[in-house]
Amino acid sequence: MSNGAWRYLKPHLPVSAVGRPRELSMRQVLNAILYILKTGCQWRQLPREFPAWYSVNYYFHRWSHDGTWERLHHLLRSRLREKCGRHKQPTAGCLDSQSVKCSAVPGQRGFDAGKKINGRKRHILVDTLGLLLTVVVTVASVQDRDGARLLFRHLPGGCKRLRKIWVDGGGYSGRLVDWVAERFKFCLEVVLRPRETRKFVLLPRRWVVERTFGWLNHSRRLSKSCERLTRTDETWVYIAMTRIMLRRLT
Repeated sequence: MSNGAWRYLKPHLPVSAVGRPRELSMRQVLNAILYILKTGCQWRQLPREFPAWYSVNYYFHRWSHDGTWERLHHLLRSRLREKCGRHKQPTAGCLDSQSVKCSAVPGQRGFDAGKKINGRKRHILVDTLGLLLTVVVTVASVQDRDGARLLFRHLPGGCKRLRKIWVDGGGYSGRLVDWVAERFKFCLEVVLRPRETRKFVLLPRRWVVERTFGWLNHSRRLSKSCERLTRTDETWVYIAMTRIMLRRLT
């Protein structure tokens, strides 16, 4: 982590209010977590240059349960949007899902009959810049429509200005469009593939969320689902996007 990135994060990290003063370097803890994200190594395989693996694992799960990772992510997204000349709260976005295989670690998983994948599915909502707004991880057997409903029920406060969301016609058309129109202030616009061609076509607006999936694939920890809990999978996605936004801000 560069000095500029550390200056962004340091004021917003939780401070221990009780007990003796903290001796562990939080910057090294973050470096260790980013190392695991990038390389995909096991916790016990952390190099000796980093703090003890159980200390790093403790802060990872502690900040996951208290929402620290999500707060850091939303803060950086707002600052990056303002740096790009946009309002910190987007008015349009794009929704899609990605099925990934699971490792040998026991946990919830399902079979995606369309992609022929036994694992889990990431449902993500991004803005027009490709920055993550929210993510929900389910078993791969959950249909895209059901995953979208679950995601819409847990939208963060930064999505209150949303007015339009572009979706794929294959998995999100039908009753979901009417359900969203009745319950929310935004609408779903289905982007269909041209019928006259069978070749690859760059669909308008839809490529934004596909590019975000490409960014996530650069992190080896996200190449498969290695976690017992789906909530931990969501945390790694937030950390991966936090790393990307820190590099852009600094």
